Amino acid sequence: MKSAYIHIPFCEHICHYCDFNKMFLKGQPVEKYLHMLKKEMELTLQQQPTDQLSTIYVGGGTPTSLNEEQLQVLCDSIEEVLPFDRQSVEYTFEANPGDLSIDKMRILKQAGVNRISFGVQAFQEKILKSIGRTHRPEDVFDSIAKAREAGFENITIDLMYGLPGQTKEDFKESLRLALELDLPHYSSYSLIVEPKTVFYNLMQKDALRLPSQDLEAEMYEILMDTMEEHGRHHYEISNFAKEGYESRHNTTYWDNDYYYGFGAGAHSYVNGERIANYGPLKKYMTPIENGELPRMSVHPVPLNERMEEEMFLGLRKMEGVSLQLFKERFKLDLMDVFKEQIEELLERQLVVIKDGRISLTRAGKLLGNEVFQSFIGIG
Repeated sequence: MKSAYIHIPFCEHICHYCDFNKMFLKGQPVEKYLHMLKKEMELTLQQQPTDQLSTIYVGGGTPTSLNEEQLQVLCDSIEEVLPFDRQSVEYTFEANPGDLSIDKMRILKQAGVNRISFGVQAFQEKILKSIGRTHRPEDVFDSIAKAREAGFENITIDLMYGLPGQTKEDFKESLRLALELDLPHYSSYSLIVEPKTVFYNLMQKDALRLPSQDLEAEMYEILMDTMEEHGRHHYEISNFAKEGYESRHNTTYWDNDYYYGFGAGAHSYVNGERIANYGPLKKYMTPIENGELPRMSVHPVPLNERMEEEMFLGLRKMEGVSLQLFKERFKLDLMDVFKEQIEELLERQLVVIKDGRISLTRAGKLLGNEVFQSFIGIG
């Protein structure tokens, strides 16, 4: 076990595209939740101990919507329960621009947090309002300046494309302003309209005007070219970094390695089982009060699913999937298991096999989801 994800489900506002497990902060039993979260971590490590974590990622929701006292409690719990070395760990907190005060940043810094991920999404006020974000573009510059003042160097921001009303020029401007910040890491995702979101409800009423698929593909090509021009290498389908600043935590997922997931609605992958926690707070906290883990489902992953996951997760990385590592993990030849799929993808020039690895071509990156889906449901 190398990694731990910790979920804080509270938000001060709900974005129109978000389908993560979240709830409005006001009136919630935050202190009790943090107490139960600590107990869940303790229970889990009693049952499934590990030596040293190399990454910790606190996401949400909005972890920094906690007040200073609550944030201190959370950081203290993580340090008391989880085994990690401050010198070598990658310890990330998600934050919204504008809600991470200098005092909160100091709490994080003193707790050993060394990476901040800001959810920026766009630099146009009209677009931010249309997707339900409450920060303004100037909040981004202010928050990055404060983070640097507090001693954070490893800072990343998320951008989105394919948003309602977003033009190619809007996205180019967002990229320009983002790169002027000169950060070591950037993530950029296309909008996916998920069920149970504001956007999904609007789409059902035919009231959501999205850019065409061709325009979205153009935006992605602009993204790839612009990032490479500015020295951020494309290491995963949606992620770009200066050398040495790749997200080690997310690489755990793409490498199909095991990880803990703590908190309401969190997911784990432990000893061949994918585990989902209960999402609603009461359902999450009640088992923990009774000394039990808050598991909604436990799915032992059969061999065929593990091999599928190895492909559709591994192909997200630009280095692709190692034929040798696949054989070591599964005692089977990748080219035999997925012969038909790979032959078709090679014929369509969506993947390439080189130096013992299979990876996406540029055309494959543009049709990534299609490539990934070709490996699902073969067994």
